[in-house]
Amino acid sequence: MIRFSLHCDKDHEFEGWFSSSADFDRQSESGLVECPMCGSHKIEKSLMAPAVAVSREATPSRPLAMDPGKREMMRKLKEMVQAVRANAEDVGERFPEEARKIHHGETEARGIIGKASTSDAKALIEEGIEIAPLPELPEDLS
Repeated sequence: MIRFSLHCDKDHEFEGWFSSSADFDRQSESGLVECPMCGSHKIEKSLMAPAVAVSREATPSRPLAMDPGKREMMRKLKEMVQAVRANAEDVGERFPEEARKIHHGETEARGIIGKASTSDAKALIEEGIEIAPLPELPEDLS
């Protein structure tokens, strides 16, 4: 996985994880990447310093450096993600199938979370099935 620093056309900055640079390009072109602050789909990669692998023992965990407003926004986002996870059924790899069954009334309507490939997510959206990715957030937001 590769972490990219991203920004939207309104200069909101955020991060995203992708399997490759090409994966980011595919998701962005498909409209699957959006700004968590304003919903814009005009997203670009920001310049980043390369990550250098070091031993976890040698590097103590450090909190993210961000201003108080961003820290509060991230705290609220983390609470929202936790609430969604706590109130949804994790269907794992069956997510696309279960989302379609719910959409077509073939099974009970309920909140679900799980995994979907980029192509499956795009197909669900094209079928009019509303889905949204849940961000993976750092543990320490202090």
